[in-house]
Amino acid sequence: MAHDIHIIGGGMAGSEAAWQLARRGWRVRLSEMRGTGERSPAHQTDHLAELVCSNSFRSDDSEKNAVGLLHHEMRECGSLIMAAAEKARVPAGSALAVDREVFSAEVEAALTAQPGLELVRERVDALPTAGLTIVATGPLTAEALAHSIGAATGADSLAFFDAIAPIVYRESIDMDVAWMASRWDKGAEASIALGGDGRDYINCPMTRDQYLAFREELLAGDKSTFKEWEANTPYFDGCMPIEVMAERGVDTLRFGPMKPVGLDNPHWATPEHPNGRWPHAVVQLRQDNVLGTIWNMVGFQTKLKYAEQQRIFRTIPGLENAEFARFGGLHRNTFLNSPTLLDRQLRLKSAPHVRFAGQITGCEGYVESAAVGMIAGLMAAAELAGREWSAPPRTTALGALLAHITGDAEAETYQPMNINFGLFPPLTEVKKKQRKEAYTTRAKAELAPWTATLPA
Repeated sequence: MAHDIHIIGGGMAGSEAAWQLARRGWRVRLSEMRGTGERSPAHQTDHLAELVCSNSFRSDDSEKNAVGLLHHEMRECGSLIMAAAEKARVPAGSALAVDREVFSAEVEAALTAQPGLELVRERVDALPTAGLTIVATGPLTAEALAHSIGAATGADSLAFFDAIAPIVYRESIDMDVAWMASRWDKGAEASIALGGDGRDYINCPMTRDQYLAFREELLAGDKSTFKEWEANTPYFDGCMPIEVMAERGVDTLRFGPMKPVGLDNPHWATPEHPNGRWPHAVVQLRQDNVLGTIWNMVGFQTKLKYAEQQRIFRTIPGLENAEFARFGGLHRNTFLNSPTLLDRQLRLKSAPHVRFAGQITGCEGYVESAAVGMIAGLMAAAELAGREWSAPPRTTALGALLAHITGDAEAETYQPMNINFGLFPPLTEVKKKQRKEAYTTRAKAELAPWTATLPA
């Protein structure tokens, strides 16, 4: 089938870009390497939009949270990723978490149902020399294509390490020790609407002595070693291995993924404290599929070797007999210095027929990756229609993220970034306690006129 645009990569960004174009009647060739017998070091399946690290899209609160606002804006733009996430949603308090298999199946079914979209299982080894193209190969771009991109940009890609958290079988968790609760019961209404009971996390409590012993095990555990050429590659702070956090201080984990606040352990109840008492630290697990049979260890990305993961994580109270559906892992991610290499429409300055989208541009996170893919698709749709492109207002989450990638960030210190209110034009005249809500109110008001300008 002849095509109007070629999209390379069927992950979150590529799938969203393909959807935005195909639903507008443009002929799309979507190339995906998985399905040819090859996979990246992190992928487990050949499905489109596979979720590699976590099953969470983070907070769905669009009133006071930047990523929740991004959810809202993507829904307003007809995002496939957000629609599929809604169908695959599992209870997770105020967060948006999904069944991975259901989610990927929804995305793939929607795309393959588009008559103008051709899904081709193939490896692309070089940037096309002509024709509109969106490269959305993600942070694990195959070596040959990465070399081609490097040759076209005249610069080496930056890189950082990303880590994956383990997944545990629910039936192997000791619920006489662990208990179900959401921190401060947050998100109870959303949970109940999805069939939950408002207590969406499994919590494994630790005393002070247990926590200190666990931290020592993390520090001493046998870990993956780096190759010589990887030695100076930094970690991304938003997905840091648990043992690296442990190295940063005795209480770093207790103020991070193992924070105990808002979690009163009913197993420790006494007449003086009938609801329980506060643990010194807590390990949380989040439901990872609709059936509720597998649970993700929240914030437990790791570079520990598999045998060490099983040994050390089984010292966690409630996980003494844990069986693992998947161990954690570590992989090297690459991304472009986008403020230097890309123009304001995500086009490669040295080859403007090529756009980049997703994590390879230096955004971080599932939602952010899909959002940049959506924007790239909308830009390409406008170009194909011969219409002038109008960028989303910088006061919106979409506009703030796009501006950061394409020029607002300092090129010399450019690093992967999640959406956050620090990327928005400041509202210094608003009191600090009211500022987050003010950011989202302003963004929603200014989004609507922009969406009316999008190509039909």
